[in-house]
Amino acid sequence: MLTNAPRGTKDILPEQINGWQYVENEFRKICASYGYDEIRTPTFEHTELFQRGIGEATDVVEKEMYTFTDRGNRSITLRPENTASVVRAYLQNKLSHSYNHQRRVRR
Repeated sequence: MLTNAPRGTKDILPEQINGWQYVENEFRKICASYGYDEIRTPTFEHTELFQRGIGEATDVVEKEMYTFTDRGNRSITLRPENTASVVRAYLQNKLSHSYNHQRRVRR
């Protein structure tokens, strides 16, 4: 039975959450003051997004992605990084048309 969190990860426990939320909120305020907005993308995406965006012969695609087939027989991958997902969301949702081009989006 697994009893420890995976190496390199850490649980954020109830007595620590207020500190984390404070830092996150302060960071949001700073980003907003410079014109950045927050964007949240799904934890998983179609595998093709990462293969095309990162390249099929990279270490990320070959070694660092967890990929599975869903019930619809589509290849799905847990997001190994967020750049490709943010670009996909930006294009799919036509954010370039809804925001002033000087507006920034942080990922």
